[in-house]
Parts: sequence; structure tokens; C-alpha cells
Amino acid sequence: MLMAATIAPWFYQAGMWLVGLTKTQNLPGILEWLGSACERADFSRFFSRALIVSAFVLLPLLGWRIRVICRGENGTMVGLSFMPWKMALLQVVLGCAIAGGFLWIGGMILESLGAFTPKSTPASIEKFLSRVLLAAVAVPLIEEWLIRGMLLGLWLKFSKPLTACIGTSLFFAFVHFLKPPEGCTLSDPTSALAGFELLGKVLFHFTDPQFFITEFATLFVIGMILAIARLRTGALWFSIGLHAGWVIAFKGFVLLHQPVLDHPFHPWGVGKTLQSGIYPLFILGLTAAVCSYVLRKFDLRKLS
Repeated sequence: MLMAATIAPWFYQAGMWLVGLTKTQNLPGILEWLGSACERADFSRFFSRALIVSAFVLLPLLGWRIRVICRGENGTMVGLSFMPWKMALLQVVLGCAIAGGFLWIGGMILESLGAFTPKSTPASIEKFLSRVLLAAVAVPLIEEWLIRGMLLGLWLKFSKPLTACIGTSLFFAFVHFLKPPEGCTLSDPTSALAGFELLGKVLFHFTDPQFFITEFATLFVIGMILAIARLRTGALWFSIGLHAGWVIAFKGFVLLHQPVLDHPFHPWGVGKTLQSGIYPLFILGLTAAVCSYVLRKFDLRKLS
């Protein structure tokens, strides 16, 4: 985060320089496209990209640190169990159906109550495939491997299971909100300290009680469900299915519906999307209860 705050103003200035260049010269197509994207982006977008670059630059340091931990006494990660492909596929499908089904049904109930309305122009098939299905494949695989696979595996070696689940779930929720609140402005985006000004606004966002109850709590509960599923099955497949189901239902519902902001449910009952509000927490509670029952069939202790 500190590295991103440091280099984000340089990213912004380079983007604005490219925008000016595209207006005065004929550049190759990819540079024209990149300049157009930079022109539409605000400083927070450059900060987000700087955060990704910083993570990749520091990735070797993380790998080195993990190797040091694993070489220490009792420092090996709690590994994942081998599972036949048919069982793995069954867990993915069941997880996806449970998570996505409950969230979509919850969205339909909200639509019937007037909290959401269908969009006048539905999304095209190409847009649905690019924004929903692609994310439903890539995001669960990457995040589950990193957080429930690697991070939770290390954490379990040095703490009790409940502590490890809570810790990784807090981290999971935190990284999803490393962006400034809507409508925040900077005094001077070209300033060398602009990244730190934005970082301050991001962290100050966590002092808002409404944000904690209606948004952060939702991601934390999702993280807990995914972590417990990983513990009980000894694998990531059920967690990947759950994650994919939530992504499909959440992004698909956003593409097809828009919130009714003057509805009595907003903003505490439900936010602008199915990801925020007390009502989604209730849906997650039902999902967790069903998962707890289904996971009895896949409990690692029974299978071993």
C-alpha cells in the first residue's frame, strides 16, 4: 500500500502525458486505446493499478518469506487433501448452486418488494460472458488458492482453526475495500503526496459504522464460510464453487437490475448491490446453514 501510494502520482502523470500525446500525434492502435482509457480514468484507478503492480513487484519477497517460514520448526503449511476429480466436480457444482441460488432468489425477493427494478436495456450476451462468466472462473481460482489455500494453510500451522479462519476472513474483507469512498476528491492529483492523501481517505473509510455493518461484515461472513468449507473438506473445491456462485449471482443481478434508492430498505437493509446491507447477511446465514448440512457428506474426518 505504501509503495502504491508512492508510485501512483507517477502513473497518473504518465497517463496524462500519454493522453496529451494521443491528441497531437498518430500513435499505434494499442497506445491510442491506452490513452483513451487513461483519459477516462480518475486518480483512484491509477492508484488501483499501482497497487497491483506493487503486489507483483513484492511477490518474490513474499515467496522468500514463505520459504523461510516453511524451513522453520513446524513451519510447513497445512496442505490440501487429494480428491478424485468426480468428487471435486461435485463439490464445485453443489457449492455454485447453493451460493448462487440463494443469492439470486434473495435478489428476486428484493425485486418483488420494489428495492430493485429491471434495467430498461438488458446486457448483451457478450457483455454477460465477459463480465460474469470470465470473473466467475478467474476470481475464485486465484483468490481461493491465495487466501484459503496458501494464507490459511500457513496460518493454521501457528494458531487455532477459529483464529486462522477469522484472521484470513478479516484480510479477505479488507483487501476488497482498498478503494476510496465514492465522490472523494484530491486537492492535486499531480502532487507527489497525492497517493498518500488517497490512502488516508481509503483507511478513514473504515471508521464509518454504516460501512462496517452493511458492507465489511458481508465480505467477512463470506470469508468465514469459505474458510470453514476449506477446513471441513480439506480441499478448495467446495469453496471455489461457493465463490463462483456468488460471483455469478452478484454480477449477473447487477447487469440486469438497478437499485431503487428511495426505497425504505436502502441503505441499511440493502445497498446499491446484493453485496451490502443487513438483508444479504440474512441470505448468507441461510446459505451457511445449508452448507453446514451439505458439508456433512464431505467432512474430511469422515472421508479419512
